[in-house]
Amino acid sequence: MRHYEITLIVHPDQSSQVATMIEKYKEIITSSGGNIHREEDWGRKHLAYPIKKIYKAHYLMLNIECDKDTLDKLNYNFRFNDAILRNLIISKNEAITGPSIMVAGKENEKEVSNG
Repeated sequence: MRHYEITLIVHPDQSSQVATMIEKYKEIITSSGGNIHREEDWGRKHLAYPIKKIYKAHYLMLNIECDKDTLDKLNYNFRFNDAILRNLIISKNEAITGPSIMVAGKENEKEVSNG
């Protein structure tokens, strides 16, 4: 099995359904014997450029380990889900389990403001 990093940009009106979507995708991964190494919800952020006249979106990131068939099934689900504006799947050499720069940056901001 190979390691992948998946980033999703979700329509801001669908932010309340993000948990349901993630559970659905986690079920697809684990039912075929895959693993989820990291799951992060980055929340709403400004887009670098508007997509379909939308200026903010909800960001999600997953680091997973799965086979090609499972990845194809996930990609198919991303493509036909109207709530997902964009998705990016990157192949990785190893499992990444530590916090991403986005999450680490938030923690540093909290420490500076509290300190």
